[in-house]
Amino acid sequence: MKYDYIVIGAGSSGCAVASRLSEDGTTTVLLVEAGPSDTDPSIHVPAAFPTLFKTPLDWDYSSTEQTGLNGRQLYMPRGKVYGGSSSINAMIYQRGNPACYDGWNAGGVTGWGWKDVLPYFKRLENYERGASEFHGVGGPLNVADLRDPNPLTVAFVEAAIEQGFPYNPDFNDGEQEGFGLYQVTQKNGMRASASVSYLQPAMTRTNLTIQGNALTRRLLIEEGRCTGIVYELDGKEQIAEARKEVVVCAGAFGSPHLLMLSGIGPKAHLESHGIKVVKDLSGVGQNLQDHYMAPVAYACTEPVSLAGASDPSQLEKLSHGMGLLTSNIGEAGGFVTVTEGSAAPDLQFHFAPAFFVLDGSGNPTGHGFTLMPGVVGTKSKGQVTLSSNDPTRKPNVDPGCLNDEHDIDIIVAGLKIARRILNSEAMAPFRGEEVLPGPAVQSDEALREFVRNYTQTIYHPVGTCKMGFDAMAVVDHELKVHGIKGLRVADASIMPAIINANTNAPSIMIGEKCADMIRMA
Repeated sequence: MKYDYIVIGAGSSGCAVASRLSEDGTTTVLLVEAGPSDTDPSIHVPAAFPTLFKTPLDWDYSSTEQTGLNGRQLYMPRGKVYGGSSSINAMIYQRGNPACYDGWNAGGVTGWGWKDVLPYFKRLENYERGASEFHGVGGPLNVADLRDPNPLTVAFVEAAIEQGFPYNPDFNDGEQEGFGLYQVTQKNGMRASASVSYLQPAMTRTNLTIQGNALTRRLLIEEGRCTGIVYELDGKEQIAEARKEVVVCAGAFGSPHLLMLSGIGPKAHLESHGIKVVKDLSGVGQNLQDHYMAPVAYACTEPVSLAGASDPSQLEKLSHGMGLLTSNIGEAGGFVTVTEGSAAPDLQFHFAPAFFVLDGSGNPTGHGFTLMPGVVGTKSKGQVTLSSNDPTRKPNVDPGCLNDEHDIDIIVAGLKIARRILNSEAMAPFRGEEVLPGPAVQSDEALREFVRNYTQTIYHPVGTCKMGFDAMAVVDHELKVHGIKGLRVADASIMPAIINANTNAPSIMIGEKCADMIRMA
């Protein structure tokens, strides 16, 4: 079959690209997704997202053994379903600091500064508080305040203010410092994923074909041009041809993996796996960056935490868009600048009115609450490399977690701030014993060891097909792959440097901007 455009990956960016390109009824678009449709009810119940970890809806990546984590491996979920990771994430709506985007406009890159991306953020939003200088209404993605914030979360925000931190009612208006409730990609208390927001309204378009459960095995490249893809469906190889362009939106792990399987990447590495080199691009799979956090967890003396979410009464409340099941778990948080002279805050907090330890796998039983300080001005970098030339084999993912001591320093500083906040008077009615790090863990040395043993990712991998014009760049400022015609990458992998906040909204923005650049070409 032939299509004008082929989009690979129905994740946050891919849904936006496919939906926007198919708005033109004369243009045919094929969207290929390795996972199924998002029909599982647990996807749409906000508090249920941890139950989707390590299921068939999750790529379920594990890192290589990490020296910075005392040899531990990191669990790294990625959505394998319509909506991608926006169908299994915590729904936190953050854009990142303007300085982060202005920093992208370097080395010949143009068009990605804050003033350039803000219109796209506004266009993608249906901001329930209403339109303003910084926000838009009428867009596909519903951005809402939590309908039923937990009393623990309300007390946490009061505790942060009690400790002298400013209250921040909107982290997305250019000013990040301070603490407050996080806004979420929900509508009427239910998840508003990229699939719900972009794909579902577009599914009636006859010019948009969505093929689920289809693993893209390689790109077809002829005489320096991408002409289509080979994908596997029901155990058989299929070919789809693109008259105009192919857009890879497979994420920070999937996009470099697919490029390398197709002969685009570091020459020696490809040859070592018996792959014919189509284009020697040293940066494919390099520059991997992420955010990392560690828990400060307390037992809760009142039965108000999310441990009660399984009570049958919560289903009735959910039907009215209320109750514990509407929680996104990471209900509140804030930003603090630790490093003097930093252009943007480098420490972010996520507060959960529940235990959340080691991705939930290390949770104690009973009622509790957790404050997770995390480094978001990450200095550590890693890489994605091939484990095999077999497309069904996952790549090796080595994020180099905590290889830079700076990142440990930031998290340790965050642990100290977290203890201060959670020991405030506002938390007294709920505060039981400190479970983690535990009363015995006090010295900087002990805290650093705790960080190595309990740090997890915040699920924000980026940078592996970075934008730019230097020797390690993979795409240009229009997201075109260097040296290959008819091929773009549009997802978090194109970030030259990681932004300092949750990456879902920026990934959707990248998809919106890519679609515009294609339409204006």
